[in-house]
Amino acid sequence: MNPKVTGFFHAPSASITYVVAEPEGARCAIIDPVLDFDHGAARTSTVAADKVVGFVKRNGFRVEWVLETHVHADRLSAAPYINERLGGRIGIGEHIVNVQKTWKGTLNLGDEFKDDGSAFDHLFKEGERFTIGALAGEVLYTPGHTAADVTYVIGDTAFIGDTLFMSDYGTARADFPGGDARELYHSIRRILALPPETRLFLCHDYLGPGRAEHKWETTVAEQRAHNVHVHDGVTEDAFVKLRTERDKLLATPPLLFAAVQVNMRAGRLPAPEANGVSYLKIPVDLI
Repeated sequence: MNPKVTGFFHAPSASITYVVAEPEGARCAIIDPVLDFDHGAARTSTVAADKVVGFVKRNGFRVEWVLETHVHADRLSAAPYINERLGGRIGIGEHIVNVQKTWKGTLNLGDEFKDDGSAFDHLFKEGERFTIGALAGEVLYTPGHTAADVTYVIGDTAFIGDTLFMSDYGTARADFPGGDARELYHSIRRILALPPETRLFLCHDYLGPGRAEHKWETTVAEQRAHNVHVHDGVTEDAFVKLRTERDKLLATPPLLFAAVQVNMRAGRLPAPEANGVSYLKIPVDLI
């Protein structure tokens, strides 16, 4: 059984949130929901998330899961907001604990920050199976972009996070703490070993050269034939060299510290301080 997939493009982060629903039924999952964040004003809003909430309510869907492919470094998660309004268990891969431990040290967080994954409702293991109503899903551990990326394979679809982009743009960076270009290559080859007709849904689209229209759906066959970084025939060493050299030229995402602090808490802000306000930390001259 194959799902109905609806994507919601978020222009500020060039990212996509997905509603994944039964073809004949009312149950669904929401993958990678976005919380709007005005970095300059340090203010959150729910414009993007409310579009998803409205769509789900208009269609009479019941949310069973709110799934994260990884801890995003360039946008904040709206998972708790979605959960409060629509329900659904918040899930992520079990290796989130590695990301939490790394960033707990980097940000010098105290004992109040729990690095055991307990902020999430469920931690998926490699190969774990789950359901969305009548839909059957399986989790693949696909690290490289971060240490905790997972891919959700649901019917003829795979939600691949930041491993691959559209074939004219290539692949995700691998230079964040815990990232690894060689691991990313192996994760990509694992995804591309799925059946050729498998639909791949991306976490971002930044527009390839000469393309004016955003796209976020491709196939295994398309990627194997045409991905500019990792099409069939590109060796592991060649990919690692290319990816490493490109990553050296990339700027740090403006929302990196804000996004990681929120997303590794399953989309929740740090606990308010004595004045009732939440604060985010920025390590100066460290990274």
